[in-house]
Amino acid sequence: MKKLLHHLKFRLHQSFRLLNLNPRASIPVLIILGALIVVKLPEACYYPPLFFILALLFHYERKDIPFLKKVFVTSWRWVIMLEAAFIYSILLCGNIHYKLEKTALFSLPALVLLAFITPRTRSWLALQWNYIPDDLFEWKSFLRKNTWLAILGFLVIWGSAYHPVTLILAGVFALDYVSHIYELNENKEMLEMYFRKYTLKEKLRRNSLFFNILLLPAYGLFLVLHPAETLYILYYFVFMNLYFLLILTRKYKHYHYKEKGNYFNMGVFIEYTICSMTIIPAVFILKKNIKEASQNIKTYVGD
Repeated sequence: MKKLLHHLKFRLHQSFRLLNLNPRASIPVLIILGALIVVKLPEACYYPPLFFILALLFHYERKDIPFLKKVFVTSWRWVIMLEAAFIYSILLCGNIHYKLEKTALFSLPALVLLAFITPRTRSWLALQWNYIPDDLFEWKSFLRKNTWLAILGFLVIWGSAYHPVTLILAGVFALDYVSHIYELNENKEMLEMYFRKYTLKEKLRRNSLFFNILLLPAYGLFLVLHPAETLYILYYFVFMNLYFLLILTRKYKHYHYKEKGNYFNMGVFIEYTICSMTIIPAVFILKKNIKEASQNIKTYVGD
């Protein structure tokens, strides 16, 4: 028992430590946890399956099974079940709209199965995405490296059309990851080859078109579920696209062939998010970014 309590205490400290050391991951995690506390689903019986899936995802991503086998030897499966039960129970009790009902109790025995499900050891669903045009190389590279995460993210964004608040929260969450798609600089030869074929405006147009195709299911679902809120989806469209164009033009505004990236950070994310929400400041910044990015590109490509 003492060993188990020490392990659970270690797990708790480890969670806070990981959140503190990785702001990029901790902020989305905190946003998701906040949403799980306040979101209200049509029926109470929808909560247990949702939270069970989250506990299953946590188990499937864990990489400490050899450690548990070494420390707990014969009782390591019980530790897995106990940790899953804690996560499941905390999620259920944390939601302010949920009231205990039979679906939650029926789901508890299913947690036993987690002790016999082997977590993944290698990447899965690694598609090549060859049907994406080569000029969208940032997207192609991101999707190849993060296939399953991207698909899960798309499903979350599309599902966020359920409510106006979740639509914005999921949109802000997604924009942080979109920002990192354009964080790295391509080499000078690739830049020259690309912009001898396309102009900056063409790059903006082609990338924003692909971005909006990805968001199209969310637009459509929101209009179906909330037909009277057309102005809201119009604002969402403007907000998302302004931020996207700001982050893309910033890449080439700060581009230098000797620099690996353009030093995107949380300050830039907050600044561009606020400007895009207020719209008018974002329009002026975008205009300035396009002018400076065009001049910077000319230093490498020429007129």
